[in-house]
Amino acid sequence: MWYVVQVYTGDEEKTLAECRLVLCDESLPGAQKPPADDCCIFYHEERRQRRGEWRTVTKPLFPGYIFISTDEPGQVFYRLRNVIGFTRLLRTEADILPLSDREVEFLMSFAGEDRTVEMSEGIIEGGHVRVLSGPLVGLEGIIRRVDRHKRRAYLEMEMFGRVQQIQVGLEIPVKNLVTPG
Repeated sequence: MWYVVQVYTGDEEKTLAECRLVLCDESLPGAQKPPADDCCIFYHEERRQRRGEWRTVTKPLFPGYIFISTDEPGQVFYRLRNVIGFTRLLRTEADILPLSDREVEFLMSFAGEDRTVEMSEGIIEGGHVRVLSGPLVGLEGIIRRVDRHKRRAYLEMEMFGRVQQIQVGLEIPVKNLVTPG
């Protein structure tokens, strides 16, 4: 099962490295099997202009969150208490909440094997976004806003038991095409 760990925003990489050391390292004393199978951050690509040149950069898809795959959430929580930057596992009052199968399936298909949501490309026709290529194809319904200047799409979707607003890269080179008749 996949679980979500909340960490300090901006320190995701540093905290991920420490989590991997504490949770996934088989060389730790007294550990026969690490309690976590995988620890990761999901990223998205976006285009940034610097000194007149466009570059593709990667940013966390969910700032302030790390994802951990484990069958032993209690053991993971126990070990994470000593990780600097760890704030909490997402949970109800009594239980640590795993991601639903639907959420895991969506994340894995949306971000791919390298866990990075690539840039998408689309057009705006009659005030509606139509995505032509990339991971947003067929997901136009969750796009709430497009910022053509920053080349971003702002999505709204249910994740972690609540509505999340995330941003991904979306290039729209053509706007306001009028479809013939």
